[in-house]
Amino acid sequence: MILVDTGPFVALFDPQDAEHTRCKDILSITREALFTTVSVLTEAFHLLTPNNIGADRLRDFILDGGVSLWFLDLVSTARAFELMEQYGDHPMDLTDASVIVAAESLRTTKVFTLDLADFQRYRIRRGHRHVKVDILR
Repeated sequence: MILVDTGPFVALFDPQDAEHTRCKDILSITREALFTTVSVLTEAFHLLTPNNIGADRLRDFILDGGVSLWFLDLVSTARAFELMEQYGDHPMDLTDASVIVAAESLRTTKVFTLDLADFQRYRIRRGHRHVKVDILR
């Protein structure tokens, strides 16, 4: 199972994006189930803009089952806020926090992201341990 962050969605569905080909190549060899959060999709649709062909393609990808949605409930929202405070010295936004909380909940470390600087810093809680994010490249 792989969690997808905002950057790859924008790159995958906007052919003008500098990372389009690389993200498309990564997706083409990925055989694991893809998950994302509503916060990620909100950010991706904002960046693609509603009338962009990329937004249409992303909507189709979601509706065709290309990615499953993971939702924040009250407990996971509280955990996301906790992470945002924990990483306060280098602000973590709600979207990044939602990806880390989803990784904790879904018991995966794999994240497809273009945001290397932040996700190399973040850790996923596993009981009393904290493990590195396994970033798809």
